[in-house]
Amino acid sequence: MYCIVDIETTGNGIKGNRITEISIFKYDGHEVVDEYTTLVNPECDIPFFITGLTGIDNDMVRNAPKLEEIAPKILEITSGAIFVAHSVNFDYNVIKNELKLLGLEFSRKKLCTVRLSRKLIPGYHSYSLGKLCSAVGIPLSDRHRARGDAHATMLLFHKLLRTQDAETVFKSFLNAKSQEATLPPSLPKSEFEKLPATPGIYYFKDSKGQIIYVGKAINIKKRVLGHFYDKSTKEIALCSETGYLDFEETGNELIALLLESAEIKRHYPKFNRAQKRKIQQYAIFSYEDRNGILHLAYNKINMAPNPLLVLYSIAECRAFMEALCENFELCPKYCHLQDNVDTCSHFRIKNCIGICSDIRHLETYNERVGNAIRSLSEKKSDFAIKLKGRNPDENGFVLVQENLYMGFGFAPKDSPLLTLDDFETFLSKQRNTLETQRIVEAFVRKNQKGIVGLKGVETY
Repeated sequence: MYCIVDIETTGNGIKGNRITEISIFKYDGHEVVDEYTTLVNPECDIPFFITGLTGIDNDMVRNAPKLEEIAPKILEITSGAIFVAHSVNFDYNVIKNELKLLGLEFSRKKLCTVRLSRKLIPGYHSYSLGKLCSAVGIPLSDRHRARGDAHATMLLFHKLLRTQDAETVFKSFLNAKSQEATLPPSLPKSEFEKLPATPGIYYFKDSKGQIIYVGKAINIKKRVLGHFYDKSTKEIALCSETGYLDFEETGNELIALLLESAEIKRHYPKFNRAQKRKIQQYAIFSYEDRNGILHLAYNKINMAPNPLLVLYSIAECRAFMEALCENFELCPKYCHLQDNVDTCSHFRIKNCIGICSDIRHLETYNERVGNAIRSLSEKKSDFAIKLKGRNPDENGFVLVQENLYMGFGFAPKDSPLLTLDDFETFLSKQRNTLETQRIVEAFVRKNQKGIVGLKGVETY
């Protein structure tokens, strides 16, 4: 026995979605044996765009029964039947969550007519209900109303039951261990099966091939499957738009993290929230004025000639500059911590012995500035992080120059990797960002093995 179901809702995701209309056809494989259709009072306002789509407005549902009044009927008519819908996970999960709010459990076997259609009648450009019904000659009236859509889905289901190999396919889809019921409705099983169980990044793409999500994983296949099992509103929305999958193996988690960050910033996928914002970089730099005084200053990195140090906020720059002033006895005025003053009067730094009031100390002062600049250079280091490759015949690596992330690469295991030139031969150059800087720094703090200095043979 089957129950073909369609619902109309307020359109607020999954957990926040309220039912405004429900239609259920109970079908024994040959004919309809029962039907239940009703408007439902969602006990909240229906958005204008939903009214525009379905025609259901607040006046229509004002005197309709509330869900708690019709819940016994929903449980009774679907009892012992297989729950069938077009993109079944949406209808099923909304009903399940709505009933759960009433303290009622709802668990039924499911079949999706989108996935069944893709398997049994392949080759159509679109498997949306309207376009598929038009393509196979199924009448569909009263579109985007529960009864109209449920009736068309029932006629489609009747056709699928009588398609060649239907019995085998139906049994496969109803198998508790089958992945078919778990996969997004628009995603061919072959797209999932091609994924490797290795470290790397993966892409979710819509039906047009547009990247809508990028993720990283130690096991790509397992992580992607986790998205399909996740019933959060965001994950269900993501999966409902997914038509294709793609991936890139990295051999290790560090390169996967770095590549994920780069790809998010390159493609700006709609379902990635983190790392989309471009972080403004600032730089500490030095210059000599016409009086021969060496200044230390900070500005946006594109306005800073020959950066000595890259930071990621004005606050970081000021704090760093204050520390330099104190440690090397520099003038806050000539470190640009104060503007439009004759002599420095910084509220933190009280022991200035600079040249703000006496130019005669120029040579001594510039020497201290030089020491401060050299201290920044001394803190910089060039190193590479050797990592596992994508296969047994290669090594992966991440390259850092002057403490800035330069990129990653893969080299044959028999290639010598000792000098900067060795690594640059196989380097895939990447942008250094706040996220990549933090990823590399966090890795180095936790992992000392495999980090090789490039100015010698020492290991850090």
